[in-house]
Amino acid sequence: MGLAISVGIEPELADDEEELAEARAMFKGLSAALAAEGVIWTEPIGAPVPPSRAPVLSFPYSWLHYLRRVYALVSIGRPVTPVDGPDERDRDNDAVEDETAMFSSHLLCHSDCEGYYVPVDFNEPLFLTEESGVAGGGMVGSSQGLRAELRRCAPAIGIRLTPDGSLPDAEAERLADLPEDASYFIESTVWLTLHEACEVSIASGHAIEFC
Repeated sequence: MGLAISVGIEPELADDEEELAEARAMFKGLSAALAAEGVIWTEPIGAPVPPSRAPVLSFPYSWLHYLRRVYALVSIGRPVTPVDGPDERDRDNDAVEDETAMFSSHLLCHSDCEGYYVPVDFNEPLFLTEESGVAGGGMVGSSQGLRAELRRCAPAIGIRLTPDGSLPDAEAERLADLPEDASYFIESTVWLTLHEACEVSIASGHAIEFC
């Protein structure tokens, strides 16, 4: 089991009327809950989904925490160094917890295993009520906000962006081909998967779904 990242309705789901009806109802509920917070968005079900340059769309749940560590350290100005396993990663949990408690990061303030990012540019993640029934504890992030945070921490793990913050094809290919023993392999894999999900989401209007 692991975290799967998807953007748009899966093709096989679109052929299942019952599953499609459930997805429509879920997105309708999400849209209504967001509207109550002043965020207007609807899932464009049936609209095309642009291709992603990420080679993987899922990874172990624990991998997300490697990238969260990087972002937290960058945010407070502490140096980022490679870690070998969860024990070394968790030595910086104080930084992650402190930054998460600010309730301002789209990367940090989100469920590890379910929930959504929507392509609307709002400053801080939303915390919807339990009554909304939105998966992920009601925490909803902005695809634009998440992308901005990913761009902010990219240099710390050796990801080379253009001056305007975009990811060149050659760099995307390099990240996709990183060997497993490379420094920041886990962080870079998660970064690329999330970055590409953001790009697809923003370009198409579809939500990013964690499941």
